[in-house]
Amino acid sequence: MKKLFLILTSVTAMSVTNSIAQDNTTDFRDKLSFGLKAGINYSNVYDSKGEDFKASPKVGAATGAFLAIPFGKYFGLQPEVLISQKGFKATGSILGGAYKFTRTTTYIDLPLFFAFKPSEFITVMAGPQYSYLIHQSDVFANATTSIAQETEFQHDNIRKNTLCVVGGVDVTMKHIILSARAGWDFQNNNGDGTSTTPRYKNVWYQATVGYRFYNN
Repeated sequence: MKKLFLILTSVTAMSVTNSIAQDNTTDFRDKLSFGLKAGINYSNVYDSKGEDFKASPKVGAATGAFLAIPFGKYFGLQPEVLISQKGFKATGSILGGAYKFTRTTTYIDLPLFFAFKPSEFITVMAGPQYSYLIHQSDVFANATTSIAQETEFQHDNIRKNTLCVVGGVDVTMKHIILSARAGWDFQNNNGDGTSTTPRYKNVWYQATVGYRFYNN
């Protein structure tokens, strides 16, 4: 009887241990998942013609959602949709008077990442991004005046956008995800099958915190 009790106790302990291990697993690389994220952009612009244009970076908000689609354990796709603020700050002088200029641009960003998952905690991502400018705010100020201008943009033609290149890394801790991204504008798509290279290109670094929901 005592031996039977010990056997049953051992089996029960093993079952409980296995159950706890399964509940506490952190390796969800082969699971379909959906999540929400929010954070900041640290952005600036540069002159692709290399002329004397000096701008300072500014901070903006970034928030949105993502869908992780696995292709096996190590590879996958991750489309995202974000409301993302970019822009820059500039200073200069006109007729001997100093001025400050700040531009804040708000985009709908649609990145499509190709994901490589070498471990359960790390995902390396890179891919294209289509960005749609929906709002622009310009503020000009000098010693005597301050002028603000707000512009809204409509997008009847989804082919009219800015193509960007984005890469980054996700650090996953079960449901919590810490993400770092870097991106830059590549070309403007005019909506009629033609494209142009923008003279002033956005360059940004992005840091977000996300929460992931897994499909069991």
